[in-house]
Amino acid sequence: MNGEPAAAATPIAFGDDRTRYDPVAIGLHWATALMVVCQFALAEIWGLVPRPTRQLMISSHTSIGLLLTLVIIARIAWRVTPGHQVRAVTAGWVEAASKGVHYLLYGLLAAEAGFGFLYRWSQGQSMNFFGLVIAPPFDKFSRPVHNLIAGAHDWIAWVIIVLAAGHAGAALFHHYVLRDDVLRRMLPQR
Repeated sequence: MNGEPAAAATPIAFGDDRTRYDPVAIGLHWATALMVVCQFALAEIWGLVPRPTRQLMISSHTSIGLLLTLVIIARIAWRVTPGHQVRAVTAGWVEAASKGVHYLLYGLLAAEAGFGFLYRWSQGQSMNFFGLVIAPPFDKFSRPVHNLIAGAHDWIAWVIIVLAAGHAGAALFHHYVLRDDVLRRMLPQR
């Protein structure tokens, strides 16, 4: 006996049959969702408030953006670590579409973080991580390049919000219409 059946049975004996995400994956998922919505809301409303409040909102946006970047890195690292994959609920094109949207969201979140850093640094401004100042690693960019970066950062944010809304809508469709376990797999256990 090579020990593989016993090793495979151990997680099942402890209730891990790979039909639910583990608590770390669940926590990282919901932290990402919360920060993405917060980031988007801050960026959309800071133009409507007076300057001292606007500066606080921009500073919060950069701090949360850096934190979100760390969470994204942790999510990707956690997801590729053996033993943290979950069996698909569906098969065929639905599974392929689901994986495609997830990978696209990961890629867009990483790109958005990169453009966020570039946007701030292209102005010659430091990043602020909850009071810790991170100086730009290069000189100020030309105005056209800075505007291109700003446009990409804004455009990607909208694409992320639309995809995330579709992702949430699909989860709710699975839960309320198809009545499967797609949503329950990502909810904290009660």
